[in-house]
Amino acid sequence: MSNYLIKRVLMMLLTLWIIVTLTFSLMHAIPGDPFASESDQLPEQILANLRAKYNLDEPLPIQYVLYLKNLITLDLGPSIKSDTRGVNDMIADGFSASATLGLQAIVIALFFGILFGIIAALNRNKWLDYLAMALAVLGVAIPSFIMAPLLINLFAIKLPLFPVATWGTWMHTVLPSLALAFGPLAIITRYMRASMIEVMNQNYIRTAEAKGVPTVSLVVRHGIRNAILPVVTFLGPLIASLITGTFVVEKIFAVPGIGKYFVDGIFNRDYPVILGTTIFYSSILIVTIFLIDIAYTLIDPRIKLTNKEG
Repeated sequence: MSNYLIKRVLMMLLTLWIIVTLTFSLMHAIPGDPFASESDQLPEQILANLRAKYNLDEPLPIQYVLYLKNLITLDLGPSIKSDTRGVNDMIADGFSASATLGLQAIVIALFFGILFGIIAALNRNKWLDYLAMALAVLGVAIPSFIMAPLLINLFAIKLPLFPVATWGTWMHTVLPSLALAFGPLAIITRYMRASMIEVMNQNYIRTAEAKGVPTVSLVVRHGIRNAILPVVTFLGPLIASLITGTFVVEKIFAVPGIGKYFVDGIFNRDYPVILGTTIFYSSILIVTIFLIDIAYTLIDPRIKLTNKEG
């Protein structure tokens, strides 16, 4: 187990280094720099001083090494477009709002996705199954940035039940959480239905049914635990993406999350912000996938974490 954990940690660090290197390279491959738009407004000497302040006058290999040295100390650097705030501060401020929406969306998607999937599987080819699958198709077909305006129109304009375009109380989190949860809920429903049908057709389930074991007991004690593995697999990238913020939905609902800083960083060519938010997102994704792998062993004891696993 210890050898496996060491191997995984090293692979995680290698993956993160590759992401940093690719992001750094692609970002600097675009012609110009963050001050290109101001070249006609500021004297050349001031522009040179600004580039020197952020090491943009150094060769790319030097810039890369300097960034890695700061990154080792968990310093994501200053924002080029904000003289008073660093990237660490921006992420710290935005993560709270993004995580709140993400966790709520995960709970909604998991609870209703598993519930609807079980109901559909136990009522296969009946109207409840068709209704759940219709919901799943809609969830996959309608992206969150389309669902968000629909929810605003219905529950904030026609039925003024929830506030929008502001931030402060839990009421402000309801609509963006629903918009984020709708797509994952549909996917989890499909996964859970297919897996539950397969599990409920296993011989040991049929034997238990023949012996008179109640269906509810079979579903709760055996069905869900064995059928939930595909859902757990999907949870890794889902948790990372929702907790770190979904940019468009946050923009639509004016949520002060990480997505806002990432989008603004791209438009402003703010290199430290782009790199910092990308690294933060990637770190959450990598760690989450690692924790999901460990969760497999808790859900299904037949799965072992050893060096023999690929």
